Amino acid sequence: MNLAVIPARGGSKRIRRKNILPFAGKPMLAHAIEGARRSGLFGRIVVSTDDAEIAAIARAWGAEVPFLRPAELADDHAGTAEVIAHAVTTLAQAGASFDAVCCIYPAVPLLRSEDLAAALAMLAPGCAEYVFPVAAYPAAIQRALRRRDDGRTVPFHPEYSQCRSQDLEPAFHDAGQFYWAAPGTWARCLPVHANARTLVLPAWRVVDIDTPDDWVRAEALYRALGGATASDPASDPASADLPPAGLVAAQIAAQTTAGAATRARSRLPA
Repeated sequence: MNLAVIPARGGSKRIRRKNILPFAGKPMLAHAIEGARRSGLFGRIVVSTDDAEIAAIARAWGAEVPFLRPAELADDHAGTAEVIAHAVTTLAQAGASFDAVCCIYPAVPLLRSEDLAAALAMLAPGCAEYVFPVAAYPAAIQRALRRRDDGRTVPFHPEYSQCRSQDLEPAFHDAGQFYWAAPGTWARCLPVHANARTLVLPAWRVVDIDTPDDWVRAEALYRALGGATASDPASDPASADLPPAGLVAAQIAAQTTAGAATRARSRLPA
């Protein structure tokens, strides 16, 4: 039996309460839960959270919340491996055992069952400790620019500034969707990126949602790829009271702007 663990803390900073904000008519977290269930790969789907409201929403959408995550694993410095290790260890102490464990991030409305299955098939003993999806950067990272306060730019790597982009080695980034590993791998808290094989996803269906711009782009991609329109209510009647997605994006942008203004004021002399 395989286990899905969805880490969904309550203290998201860049987009406040991101994990339960409405996206396409249902809480964001519901997309991860439904994606895990739809894949048919998991005997149990567990949400690891420190937050009572998130726990209640997770249960309402069919996930288990058999424990609340301790505060030391719910701050800005807690690592994913440590959080999943805690979940695996806690469940093992209750007598559960699993063949493979998949960490699925909570903000993954573009998650696909076939990607979960393809990555699991790559988790062969002796090949790699983890498997996770990546996407190619849309531009050559060797030609990235640093922008100064006056608006002028300088190359991060001047030695590549005259190179044609097609002559440069492609680079990839973590898709920010999920990670497969054996229970023992999670228990050892090995660094993921240095001990993994990767599944390449097309960049046009990958969004790591951290900013208001990411949220808007995710909504656009969700609609374009055949998801429910942003203003459609979900089939679950509990979602009928959720605000339209466009309003959510505006609220996110407003809270981000307000937070930036507060931080700026805090740097002013008294």
